[in-house]
Amino acid sequence: MKRIIAGYLQDDSDQGQFRFSLTCVECGTVWKSPPIRFSKAGVPSPTEAKQIVFRTLYQREWEQARERAIVEAAHGFNWCPLCGRLVCNRCFLICDDLDMCRTCAEDLHERGDPVA
Repeated sequence: MKRIIAGYLQDDSDQGQFRFSLTCVECGTVWKSPPIRFSKAGVPSPTEAKQIVFRTLYQREWEQARERAIVEAAHGFNWCPLCGRLVCNRCFLICDDLDMCRTCAEDLHERGDPVA
């Protein structure tokens, strides 16, 4: 699931903070991760060597923030095994035999309850 979410995750980061978002393909609801401030945001890098250090540190912190966002997003999204789309919990139904998105449930005349 983490790999699927990673493929859909939008990077909304800038030089001062890390932030990611995910959009439900069913209803269009957008989930945004809480912003995480870059530890060196606003700190001048007086030398080229320090710039290299800051870029490397930024990349490391970005990767950590992205991993955290993926874990958090997994609590609010599900992957439909029928159509292969990533949908929010409100658009994902727990059905009797196989859990699926609302569209697939409607197409197959299945009933279910949202994950909530």
